[in-house]
Amino acid sequence: MSRPAGLDARVALTLGRLDLDVELQVGAGEVVALLGPNGAGKTTLLRALAGLAPLAEGRVTLDGDVLDEPATGTWVPTERRPIGYVFQDHLLFPHLSALDNVAFGLRCRGERRRRARRAAGEWLERLGLAAHARSHPRALSGGQAQRVALARALAPRPRLLLLDEPLAALDAATRLDVRAELRRHLADFDGARLLVTHDPLDAMVLADRLVLVEDGRVVQSGTATDISRRPRTAYGARLVGRNLLAGRMVGTTVRLHDGGELHVAGRHPSGSLVHVSIRPGSVALFRTPPDGTPRNVWSGAVAALEHRGDRVQVDVAGPIPVVAEVTTEAVADLGLCEGAPVWVGIKATEIDVYAA
Repeated sequence: MSRPAGLDARVALTLGRLDLDVELQVGAGEVVALLGPNGAGKTTLLRALAGLAPLAEGRVTLDGDVLDEPATGTWVPTERRPIGYVFQDHLLFPHLSALDNVAFGLRCRGERRRRARRAAGEWLERLGLAAHARSHPRALSGGQAQRVALARALAPRPRLLLLDEPLAALDAATRLDVRAELRRHLADFDGARLLVTHDPLDAMVLADRLVLVEDGRVVQSGTATDISRRPRTAYGARLVGRNLLAGRMVGTTVRLHDGGELHVAGRHPSGSLVHVSIRPGSVALFRTPPDGTPRNVWSGAVAALEHRGDRVQVDVAGPIPVVAEVTTEAVADLGLCEGAPVWVGIKATEIDVYAA
């Protein structure tokens, strides 16, 4: 019988105020992005998988081999785990050249010096860094240093690649280039890949599946489309740019827990608890009560505006607080500014309703 490929883990531990208990599976060839607010336990989870933080309970299995299981006393040291780790701030050895930094991982796996350096040179060439083989980290740009760190992690051909916010320290222009390179090299890697990021764009571009962690627990898992359409927590909704409300169905009306009602299209079991998700682009703003078809209309006031390119996100306070997204021209036409009165309109057909 063939052994299961990929990562299968339950990681339970306590670190300070963090109580982490996460079950996670990552298939061979799959890229999973781990997202969550600061302090949720994302980096601690990666460190535990790498053997850098001890488990209190659980089990870490990679390609069918048990790496960590406190109940049976099984523990494989970090240096013997077939795992590559790319840190946010590179953590390159400052006294070693780029070539020797990459060769270090191979030497730790028992490779002879000459063969390790030859393989390291091939990896640097693959990542477009052959001209910087003799350079020390202080002479490299942020993007170059991160590519060296990626080569160091990949050179020993690990079965699990852990990436802890590998793009976070890069400027916007460099980030675009390194993200494109990272996507290409991840596609060539046939092991399991686990990426920690705060950036939903990184997650959606690089990952096959997203796992959201809050307060040390998995709160939602699925494709980017799944989570974008049906977020289940306030953090998840903010991440994908959705309004999220909760309430109880009464006919075709949702009576919201925080007050107010929304008329929705279609029927759901009366009395059932539901989430309501609304795209900011579906929230229409008016100077005066609107004519036409919106079934949900109320007055409010502008609480805040945030410019994002040629679009503006408008936080509207009122009986049902929502975020709208409008053009910069609409801001001028409507005279939107903090404190300005405004009317909100949302069509029933623009509201997604699903079980809480």
